[in-house]
Amino acid sequence: MSTRPSVLFVCVHNAGRSQMAAGWLRHLAGDTVEVLSAGSAPAETVNPAAVQAMREVGIDITDQTPKPLEYATAESSDVIVTMGCGDTCPVFPGKRYEDWQLEDPAGKGVEAVRPIRDEIRARVEKLLAELSRTT
Repeated sequence: MSTRPSVLFVCVHNAGRSQMAAGWLRHLAGDTVEVLSAGSAPAETVNPAAVQAMREVGIDITDQTPKPLEYATAESSDVIVTMGCGDTCPVFPGKRYEDWQLEDPAGKGVEAVRPIRDEIRARVEKLLAELSRTT
C-alpha cells in the first residue's frame, strides 16, 4: 500500500488548467505524489496552447489525454483541486478540497496561457510544500 499522497486536479474539459497543474506537480514532485487529473465534461484533446506553454518550461504534456471524472478516482484521492467545474464536481466527506479560481485557457493563444501556467505553478508549489509538511 502506497503512503504517497494522491492529488486529483479537476476542471471542466481536462484539457488546460488541470493538465498544466498535473504536469507541474509531476515535474516538481517526481514520484513522491500520485498525480491524477480529470474533467466533468472532457474534451477530445489537450489544449494546444497549454501544451506549447508547458513545453516552453521544459514540461511535455503531449502524452496526456482528457479523462472523465470518475467517482472511484475522486473517492481514493487525498486532495481534490477543482478549477471551475462548479457543482459537477463530487464532494466527499473527509477529503481536502481546494478550489483554484483560474482563467480558462480554452480558445486562447499561448500568450494568454502563459500567465495562467505561471499562476498554476505557484499554486502547485504551495500545495507541494503543504503536502511535504503533512507526510
